[in-house]
Amino acid sequence: MTRPLDIYFICGAGLGSSLACQMEAEEVLTAAGVRANLGHEAISGIPGVRADIIVSAENFKPTIEKYELDPGISFVFLKNIVDKTEIAAKLLPVVQEKAAQA
Repeated sequence: MTRPLDIYFICGAGLGSSLACQMEAEEVLTAAGVRANLGHEAISGIPGVRADIIVSAENFKPTIEKYELDPGISFVFLKNIVDKTEIAAKLLPVVQEKAAQA
């Protein structure tokens, strides 16, 4: 992929757990050599998010699925949003898939 991916992290208020997840994911992505633009947002702001990938906790999945979002966005739902092992296992394959599509 020629441009960095846009990856957003979503939580209830867009200030706490989404930022914590973003920080953990940043370390995972950096270690994997992935360039990406990272941001975080509240779930209420998700209709305005323009991203390649959205990452959130599994408990937000039913709410996120209610929104009509860009079908080009890929989603990653995590059980533990600060577990780097889970983040790497679930996020990196999606990043590689997006890169292959470019």
